[in-house]
Amino acid sequence: MFLGTHTPRLDDKGRLILPARFRDGLAGGVVITKGQEHCLYAFPTPEFQRIADQLRQQPMTHKAARAYSRVFFASAHDEVPDKQGRVTVPAHLRAYAGLDRDLAVIGAHTRVEIWDRVAWETYLAESEEGFSDISEGVLPGGL
Repeated sequence: MFLGTHTPRLDDKGRLILPARFRDGLAGGVVITKGQEHCLYAFPTPEFQRIADQLRQQPMTHKAARAYSRVFFASAHDEVPDKQGRVTVPAHLRAYAGLDRDLAVIGAHTRVEIWDRVAWETYLAESEEGFSDISEGVLPGGL
């Protein structure tokens, strides 16, 4: 399970040093792809495969599933982190997420999200207001 918020930087070659707490979970391979709200999702390879299996079960006649699959898979980049825990974030994904130098890398349970740091801070400030209100719909029965 991925938890917490970390604030690494991209190096000049577009590489991200994964937070130490996330390295074991991503050591066997990571798939980075477009996420919602203009962030990137980074999945351990087995979790990406689980999602791919779910998408494969959707009929090809399902228009939304086709559209989602196209973007999700076409933008995906896979690799194994190097010995320093670095992964390259391809230019097309950096452009999509508006990544320059300062990042926010957050644990989101079964995935890691990679955000431009300012975009994350803005999103968080806007979302925290409604955090308590949405818990009832997300967690039936509450905590």
